[in-house]
Amino acid sequence: MDLLPTTPIRRLAVVAGVIGCGVVASASVVEMLQPVAVQAQNTPSLMEFRWESDNNYRKLYYVQTSARSRERSEYFLMLRPKDRKTAILKLSITIPDYFNAKIRQNKLKLCKMKKGGMLSRSRCEEVIPAVFEVSENQTAIEVFPETPIPTEDTYAVSMTIFNPNKSGMFQFNALAQAPGDIPVAGYLGSWNFSID
Repeated sequence: MDLLPTTPIRRLAVVAGVIGCGVVASASVVEMLQPVAVQAQNTPSLMEFRWESDNNYRKLYYVQTSARSRERSEYFLMLRPKDRKTAILKLSITIPDYFNAKIRQNKLKLCKMKKGGMLSRSRCEEVIPAVFEVSENQTAIEVFPETPIPTEDTYAVSMTIFNPNKSGMFQFNALAQAPGDIPVAGYLGSWNFSID
């Protein structure tokens, strides 16, 4: 008599019998163990590794609907109330030159966001009138809202693109100009995301 189970199904049957679950090893149990394809909203990881830590770096929240190369994806580059101290007259987003995706002005919008959670997705609640300018070399987006973005509520620049064909990590930086006499843009933070 063989006392030690040698196959995974026999091991499962012994373990289930020992803990009193009454599970019988069958084809349906094996099917339950197979991975299931689930499409979820990509969000920033809880832990982020940086080669050089910088006290001036601030991580900003984002939502990315697909992280696969060459797939169509919608990005929500969010600015929460805690990310800014003043209203925003002009928002500048810098993009690395190796992010080889085509960004079109007509695929950009400024949104007042309803931030999602465990059971709901983040979504655009209201489109805010704004003018967008994308630099010729695709390394900057300038956002000019019709009225300054207030400090309360969460706002995002929504961008629909086809992801770059090369995988890698990308950092977009946010610079904001506050209303006032001196037109100086200050650093708000960075969105870091990856393409598989």
